[in-house]
Amino acid sequence: MNHLIIDRFKPACAAALLAALLLGGLPGAWPAAAQLQSAAFEPQAEPVTMTLDEAIQIALVNNYAIRNSRLDVDDARAQVRGAWGQVLPAVDASSGYTRNLKTANPFAGSAAGDFFSGFAFLGWLSFNEQARTDDDPATIPISFGEFTDRQARGLDEAGIVLSGGDNPFAVENQFQNSLNISQTIFNGSAFAAIAGAERLKKAFERGVDRQEQVLIDQVRQAFYQTLLTQEQAKVAAQSVLRTRRTRDETARRVSQGVAPKFQRLSAEVQLTNLETQLVQIQNQSASALDNFKFTLGIPVEQEVQLRGSLEVDDYTPYVAVSVQDAFGAAFQRRPDLEQARLNVELRQINKRIARADYLPRLSAFANFSYSGSVPDNRTFTISDPNDPFKFSAGRNDFFSNSYWQPSINVGFSLTWNIFNGFQTTSLVQQRQIEVERAEIELTQLQQAVRLEVETSLRDLETARQRIVSQEKNVANAELNYTYASTRLAEGVATPLEERDASDQLDQSRINYLQAVYDYLIARSAFETAVGVPLGQQSDIKLTSN
Repeated sequence: MNHLIIDRFKPACAAALLAALLLGGLPGAWPAAAQLQSAAFEPQAEPVTMTLDEAIQIALVNNYAIRNSRLDVDDARAQVRGAWGQVLPAVDASSGYTRNLKTANPFAGSAAGDFFSGFAFLGWLSFNEQARTDDDPATIPISFGEFTDRQARGLDEAGIVLSGGDNPFAVENQFQNSLNISQTIFNGSAFAAIAGAERLKKAFERGVDRQEQVLIDQVRQAFYQTLLTQEQAKVAAQSVLRTRRTRDETARRVSQGVAPKFQRLSAEVQLTNLETQLVQIQNQSASALDNFKFTLGIPVEQEVQLRGSLEVDDYTPYVAVSVQDAFGAAFQRRPDLEQARLNVELRQINKRIARADYLPRLSAFANFSYSGSVPDNRTFTISDPNDPFKFSAGRNDFFSNSYWQPSINVGFSLTWNIFNGFQTTSLVQQRQIEVERAEIELTQLQQAVRLEVETSLRDLETARQRIVSQEKNVANAELNYTYASTRLAEGVATPLEERDASDQLDQSRINYLQAVYDYLIARSAFETAVGVPLGQQSDIKLTSN
């Protein structure tokens, strides 16, 4: 089988591919498939035929583990945005309204009340002083009572009603609007958290890459396993047919008296055993196909037919590969190794975040507020400067500057923890331990990858040698069966001899199929161990110098 040269499909493309397969695989079905992405994975009444290439493309989008891994990447991206939010400006706006139904007089019970009531006496004294110094003899000083009465009549004539109450400072409506802006200037833990979030996103991305490589290997294994069981079922069915013919021929010879009865009984027993094995193999084939569909993430009840065969066109691509060269390629290409290295960096960043508690935190702030105290009665009194007993009324607007006042303040805020009971020191030590553990895990993974590469390379070579030997064995078994059939036709051999030759042929074919299956599985496992991305198998140069 040629190496797979497949570009990674985007989700919409793979969904359209499966929809096209479900619609019959016709070129004209593709436009309709693109419109049916939401229902692309609904079971169809007609069987779906797919190749290994198509199965991989579908699995890369629809497999459950892959979809979960991609959600981890999306979550990491959200964490990156959240980390940047710690150093971007923070803007808070607030607005409030208060209706004062009853306001207590802040000066009740104090001498302040006498102080404010004394303002009326000041006006009376000023009027009398002016009357005494005036040259007009009609102008004479008056009593305080008369003064207040004449002012009250002036207010009545002007239509002005003074608001009463026991609190002259009470305002019914109060508004408060504010805008607060703060900007981090230095925060060691926030800056380190940004770097950590970026590493986390890359680690999850490498995790998805490795999950895709592992998934491709799983799809290949499930595909090849299904083909193997189907081929084994075909071989078993052929064996049943040949054994049935042998049983019939043996029964004829027994009836003619030229063969003993035990040969017929032996043939019948063997036929029953083979029929039982055929049923078991067919059941295994059905289970393998269901597992294949589950690996792809499509409904298990969907009927699927595989298009492919257990063949190896060239089993020499990796013959000259050395373990050292293979491990060197795996060290550069394996996403999980890169993920482990990023994990070490993440632990180091966590240590930096813990150490940042030793440093101060500096931020700038700016606060803007616009408050208003607006009374229900916005009428005010205007006194005539020439006549203290003549008044007129004015009215302020709701947004008059008399009621609304702005406020602006800016500054810096510095916080610095001087001592916290050695909590920071303890946390830094814990983070250092996490760094060392991550380094141990990286070393352990490197050794595990080396073992995986060595094992897969040995399995690949073993499977290749088995294919070579089984090819010769199948040829010999076919020749032996031809000889036995010819000898039986000429009457110089017994049906039992032909049956033995048939059994040997069946077993040699099964052994050959198993060898091919093992080689394909070993090749896929080797490429997965080395970390060969999908579609780049032919670009890998692993031969030793």
